Amino acid sequence: MLDIAVAYNRYKFLGNEFLTWLWFLIATDQDRLHKYDSGIVSLTVGNRLVLENTRNNAKETITIKGDNAGLEEGLLAITKGAAVTEIHLSYKAGAHTWEFSLKGESLNISNLKLPETGPVETPDDIEGVVLEKVYLIEKVIGLVNNLFTHFIHLRVSHAWDNQTASQIRKWATSTTSN
Repeated sequence: MLDIAVAYNRYKFLGNEFLTWLWFLIATDQDRLHKYDSGIVSLTVGNRLVLENTRNNAKETITIKGDNAGLEEGLLAITKGAAVTEIHLSYKAGAHTWEFSLKGESLNISNLKLPETGPVETPDDIEGVVLEKVYLIEKVIGLVNNLFTHFIHLRVSHAWDNQTASQIRKWATSTTSN
């Protein structure tokens, strides 16, 4: 059995590959997202994207911030071997919108902004509002779990090496050359 620290260091790249694949999926195949959440309206990259490239014992970090920031620099970084280490996402399902950041190294969800809940008018309303908030948090966790589960199945399959990895490189290259 692997020591936890050894396992962590050996497989920590998976979260960054997941976020890179997720950005690719968002940009190229929004319809496929319905497979992971039947009620999804859209999933988009928000106002922050962090990429990291480690070459020759040097680490390069690219951070793209802003509401309407162009992501061309991030795509160029991917063509040079970088991977997404943090992504801010906007998730719409039904009439609700969630915003959150996802870190690749640990798959931590942070800066979670939930949809509005009903007002608390009486003490009896508190339980309902708490349950609604728990439900809204579980929606985000469920989406991330479903996406990551699919990614892991894809990552260990022959399709990753034979198709997906080259499709991601081709997407990044074709988008930056336009």
